Amino acid sequence: MKRLLLIEARLATMVPGGEPYGLIDDAAVAVEGGRIAWAGSRADIPSEWAGAERMRLGGRLVTPALIDCHTHLVFGGNRAREFEMRLNGATYEEIARAGGGIVSTVSATRAMSEDELVVAALPHLDALIAEGVATVEIKSGYGLSIEHELKMLRAARRLAAMRNVRVKTSYLAAHAVPPEFKGRADAYINEVVLPGLEAAHAEGLADAVDGFCEGIAFSPEQMARVFDKARALGLPVKLHAEQLTSLGGAKLAARYGALSADHLEYLDEEGVAAMAAAGTVAVLLPGAFYTLRETRLPPVESFRRAGVPIAVATDCNPGTSPLTSLLLSLNMACTLFRLTPEEALAGATREAARALGLAAELGTIEPGKRAELAVWDTEHPAELAYRIGFNPLHRLIAGDAA
Repeated sequence: MKRLLLIEARLATMVPGGEPYGLIDDAAVAVEGGRIAWAGSRADIPSEWAGAERMRLGGRLVTPALIDCHTHLVFGGNRAREFEMRLNGATYEEIARAGGGIVSTVSATRAMSEDELVVAALPHLDALIAEGVATVEIKSGYGLSIEHELKMLRAARRLAAMRNVRVKTSYLAAHAVPPEFKGRADAYINEVVLPGLEAAHAEGLADAVDGFCEGIAFSPEQMARVFDKARALGLPVKLHAEQLTSLGGAKLAARYGALSADHLEYLDEEGVAAMAAAGTVAVLLPGAFYTLRETRLPPVESFRRAGVPIAVATDCNPGTSPLTSLLLSLNMACTLFRLTPEEALAGATREAARALGLAAELGTIEPGKRAELAVWDTEHPAELAYRIGFNPLHRLIAGDAA
């Protein structure tokens, strides 16, 4: 079993309750069999590690590898024209009701083969990996038929096999009503979403179940039917909620013990309380907020008061967040949503792991966790959220490299 001792490091362990960022200066990390066996001050290295192979990091900062816990990375085409339309005054709802938005990406995605979707997604995935990301969540939701939803999920699974990265998949057939079911959302759920979920589960393609709870998508009552099926299959749930309006989606998600509720700009105090009671993570997506030029801020101070965990993700998608930089998302979370740099980094490590049900495995540097680490050419972890358009990654230690 491979044993490796990382020395001459400054650790941001992200373990809460002690120093900010869980910082340890002049530190070391002992790795055995791809897991962290020990972490602490170099002066306290256990004697049994005295003869282990050593990797000198030259005083560089080491954090948990980053986790992008909300992406739509597999898709066809692009929506640059809609970007232009928004700048000329069209709203998200107007574009969607005119047949644009999600549905326009559906046509492009359906026209592509599984192989073509994989090829199209790889540059986006590679951009994330290059910034220290070792775990990515990828949703379906642009197929909107059983055949094409499964095609998307298969493509996502293949991406994990092609790169040194962990991929968690979310079944998101309840993303929009496709043109062939226009005005018949309930029929779409009956004929596509629910049987498609059963098929995805049978093939081992879905790690979680997601949905879009909005006036232009699905009601809380419709999403409850999807979540009932997910519960029957033993799959965890998450939800796009309160992005454009306040429909009570986050309360619904909390009632089902959701891993996360995401976006949340229009969340009220009752929803915050429900999420806190359920332990549901609030996933903030500043890329979409920025792209849509929104002005309604998510209730960050309410999350703090209630103890709701806050994660940060790119929401990489072709329409409302064509963003493949999680580091830029950290900066946006600070500048737009007023998170602290420590909260932002926790949001892309510890709390992102929680949002994917991976808190026992990832997100902090402590014994027993997977040795998935990012080494940075920086002095202080605040630099990761401070810089704009700059990537200080020195190396990523994950998977076989650990």
